[in-house]
Amino acid sequence: PSMVEHVLNTVAEIRRRGVTVLLVEQLVQEALEIADRGYVIQTGRIVEEGRASVLLDSPQVRSAYMGM
Repeated sequence: PSMVEHVLNTVAEIRRRGVTVLLVEQLVQEALEIADRGYVIQTGRIVEEGRASVLLDSPQVRSAYMGM
């Protein structure tokens, strides 16, 4: 967990510097909290996409990928 936190903090710092980062991550909530945009891929197909803040509030994404 501490290594994951370190990586996510590093990605967030790189983003703050204006560098584009492509992050592939299974921790959906954590990834979307530092992202501008998100893509949810299921069985090789994009099933949801949009602004990270919108995806974080999506009942479908929260239920299927965040257990909420």
